[in-house]
Amino acid sequence: MSKILNKLKDPRRFINHFSIKFLNKKIKNFNDFENFFKGKKGLEIGGPSKIFTAEGYIPIYPLVSVVDGVNFSTQTVWENTIAEGQLYNFGNEKDGYQFIQDGTDLSIIESDSYDFVLSSHSLEHIANPLKAVKEWLRILKKGGVLVIILPDSRYTFDRNRTVTKFEHLLQDMESGTSEKDLTHLQEILSLHDLSYDDGVNGLDEFKRRSADNFLNRCLHHHVFNISLMEKIYEYFNVKIFLKHTSPPFNLIIMGTKQ
Repeated sequence: MSKILNKLKDPRRFINHFSIKFLNKKIKNFNDFENFFKGKKGLEIGGPSKIFTAEGYIPIYPLVSVVDGVNFSTQTVWENTIAEGQLYNFGNEKDGYQFIQDGTDLSIIESDSYDFVLSSHSLEHIANPLKAVKEWLRILKKGGVLVIILPDSRYTFDRNRTVTKFEHLLQDMESGTSEKDLTHLQEILSLHDLSYDDGVNGLDEFKRRSADNFLNRCLHHHVFNISLMEKIYEYFNVKIFLKHTSPPFNLIIMGTKQ
């Protein structure tokens, strides 16, 4: 596995690459919930993502009217240089609007604005994930769909870490944990499996990058599994209609806002 990982510089790009090259099929029963996306308007946190393309595992993009995007900065490890405006290129003829905004604060967007919200391999990079999900649901219409995809830690550089407890996430939200938080830094530094992370050259570079996380957002603050995601959806009264694991990387959970 580490030999495969070393072929690509960035872990998230590897995830997208693997999903396209080796899975190259639609998720089972995808046709059953296509209507949630056909002709609809959505918002994506931290994309675009190849997993949602026509060739991807969950081909949502070809179905939709438009997808707008949210990224925390005009310069990111994953998207390189981007700008705010009608520039969100998700592969369709019509570009969406690119917001430069933190995923935990979408106050510039009105409530009940979108039919669906997508987040692929973004929530783990957020220090206060429940605050983020609360915001994503606020801008989602009633009956709209929340799609969250996360890494399966068993096959990533988080494989030595334990799954975060829901109570910890709840405490982060109630105490107002900010995105500058480095509470988990020592845990990450001691347990991060560098052999699975070709995005850095050695421990010293990883330490330097991690200390500057507010600017680069590369850290995985928390570790998720399907059970934890079920608790999050239940807490926010989101009715789950799909729970799926697609080895080696994707934990997929979809639900509707009640």
